[in-house]
Amino acid sequence: MAALFWGLGVLRIAALPDTIVFSGATAFQRGGAESLVTEFLAPTAIMVGIDSSIVFLITAAVLALAVSRFRKIVLRHAQSERARDNLARHFSPNMVEELAGMDEPLGDGRNQNVAVLFADIVDFTPLSHRHTGTEIFALLREVLGLMANCVFLHHGTVDKYLGDGIMATFGTPKSTPADAANALNCGRSMLDNLAAWNRARIASGKEPVETGIGIHFGPVVLGDIGDEHRLEYAVIGDTVNIASRIERITRDLQVRMIATDDLVQAASAFDESDSVKHELEIAPPQTVRGVDEPLAVWTLGSVAPAAPADGA
Repeated sequence: MAALFWGLGVLRIAALPDTIVFSGATAFQRGGAESLVTEFLAPTAIMVGIDSSIVFLITAAVLALAVSRFRKIVLRHAQSERARDNLARHFSPNMVEELAGMDEPLGDGRNQNVAVLFADIVDFTPLSHRHTGTEIFALLREVLGLMANCVFLHHGTVDKYLGDGIMATFGTPKSTPADAANALNCGRSMLDNLAAWNRARIASGKEPVETGIGIHFGPVVLGDIGDEHRLEYAVIGDTVNIASRIERITRDLQVRMIATDDLVQAASAFDESDSVKHELEIAPPQTVRGVDEPLAVWTLGSVAPAAPADGA
């Protein structure tokens, strides 16, 4: 626009009857240096040659290139931040930087010891029948969000949401000596936070929501599965199956959390203080489908017996 208006201005002035249009070369040829100076100093003279319009165009091109490059940098930064935000929905904050800096996927399957936690809402089907779909959806968002926050605070990874439950792992993608203790502390934190949340619900006239939690520690196979279009980080193995199955045993034992002895011993090896086993109670060995021998387990949070009906 600057070049356009400058050019129109030059043409307008050049069209005036007393305007002298010249170039340095022609003026010098006509009368030498004296003629060149005379015409140049004339108030109505216009010198043509490398016009300012060309300078405007060159400047505009350079600025356009600089702005374009800067815009691409800003977009790449925004995409990078969005990718980090997406990672943060699944991984604890201390793992996001490591994963974001990887140039390649997490790689093929590998074996390592991991703590696996399953948490599930107790009696969800009857609960869903007493509420509308919108109410159940809002309830799930609150409960699962509470659980996920506990996972992240204890350096875990949300592996997947299971409708009315959650699967979390501790020690993925990188294992540490604290993984078992982190999983155990996460289970405690879930129960404490849910208890506080339930007290607020009861105070507002709503029914409480209870969960069952199962935690196991052992070897798994983890890595990326999928194709070149979509990859998913997966954790598979007997450790995952056992954690899922002992979570369901919480209903039979009327407790809120079950941790296998393998997990408790791994947590005790990291933290030798008695706080690891605080309030945990050893339970009779439990038969778990797919496991040859009964598993030694520890329990936490006994379920209060239901109040008798009026007139009972």
